[in-house]
Amino acid sequence: MGEWLLVDGRHVQRVGTGEPPASDRTVELPGATIVPGFIDTHVHLTSTGLSSSDAQVATVRSSAELLEVAAARAAEGNDLLLLQGFDESRWDASEFPSLAELDAVTDRPLVIRRTDFHLALANSPALRAADIWDEPGTLRDETGAPDGRVTQEAMQRLARWTRETLSDHEIQELQLKAAALAAAKGVTSVHEMSMPIEAGDRDLMVFLEQRSRLPVDAVPVVATTDIPHVIDLGLGSIGGDLPVDGSIGARTAALAAPYADGQGHGTAYFADDELVSFFHGGHAAGLQVGVHAIGDRAIDQVLTAWERVYRMLDSRQRRHFRARRHRVEHFEMASEAAVERAAMLGLAVSVQPVFDLWWGRPGGLYEVGVGAERAAGMNPIRTMIERGVEVGAGSDTPITPLDPLLAVAALESHHDPRQRLSRVEAIRLHITGSARLGHQEEKKGALGPGMHADFVAYDVDPFEAVDLTTTAPILTVSLGREVYAA
Repeated sequence: MGEWLLVDGRHVQRVGTGEPPASDRTVELPGATIVPGFIDTHVHLTSTGLSSSDAQVATVRSSAELLEVAAARAAEGNDLLLLQGFDESRWDASEFPSLAELDAVTDRPLVIRRTDFHLALANSPALRAADIWDEPGTLRDETGAPDGRVTQEAMQRLARWTRETLSDHEIQELQLKAAALAAAKGVTSVHEMSMPIEAGDRDLMVFLEQRSRLPVDAVPVVATTDIPHVIDLGLGSIGGDLPVDGSIGARTAALAAPYADGQGHGTAYFADDELVSFFHGGHAAGLQVGVHAIGDRAIDQVLTAWERVYRMLDSRQRRHFRARRHRVEHFEMASEAAVERAAMLGLAVSVQPVFDLWWGRPGGLYEVGVGAERAAGMNPIRTMIERGVEVGAGSDTPITPLDPLLAVAALESHHDPRQRLSRVEAIRLHITGSARLGHQEEKKGALGPGMHADFVAYDVDPFEAVDLTTTAPILTVSLGREVYAA
């Protein structure tokens, strides 16, 4: 607790009360509450920049409304029509438009990505231009013809093709726009989940070139199994959002039992030995290794692979293994037994609280997808914390908004009352928990001498605010730079 902060360059020099010491510059914030900057452990900056112009897509409530939005965008005359963010689970009737309806919008390529980015709608010109007409993952109707839905391998190729249409300058601007949004929401540090399989290496190279100029501190985590490449880049983490499975909305999350609506068991993207080889190689190289796992079958595969690696080590090596805090992104369908296994391995988990807020409620996407019984146990965040799993919070933006106070509200109102966090616990998770997730606790997550000058000022105390949706920063400082002021 203190009444003033003295900042020297990018670090906090002192925190104290009473008369402040002499300084070159004084910023008066009477009555404001200052907290350490929020850390978002899972962002996609370029995609977030793209989504900033797609607010209408997220609010449509039917297939017809989505087609109307696409038709209006088509009138702008762009060579490629790329929209993203629809969520058919919120529609009055969850029926996708047909390929014929998509083709009627425009004779130019049209791509509309679902909010989870694991499924897209594409018209015939887009399917042909991306060369995925016959690709596995281009879904088909009863006649065997494409029906306009794209997932899995075809989705990855479609994403790469759309990203190739952007210039380096456009990518720079999109990443800057997203980072500025983070600053405006009180986020001072992000973990950028680079996806070369979807965006190619160019997106990562642009990010690395301008990383130091972004308004927030941004840590790259690359979704690749190419360990030498990551070492050559000088990075300390690998994998990140590398998908071991897909999503529940796209029915590609890998489940032990079938989906409630009979759409199979989902998809496991790695063979067991392949995953073990990647984990062992990354750990041996001194990297923090992470993957994306949502379904219970995918989570079991990840835990089993790590247990196989762990058993290869002696007691001293096991101690170092636990200190590495290897990561799992999402970890949504984790049973109590899975949580215990993760804790025994010293794994860290990046959770996305707004997933539960949007899709975990009764009658929501998760209940429809996996049934009420399995949905009830999803996102056991308090259990993970209590069992000693390292937990940090992220948005997975643009899948959910880049807004830490929305995540705090979601943690307070978890669908399972036993999993809810208090306001203090929720804020701490998104600050100190997230700092530990990225091995940044010696520099971030608190305000004291020698810590990074990352902090946010509010005119309404976020610990006491009745309505967090109307609570917003008046000042954000990242690495000693004033990056946002209301």
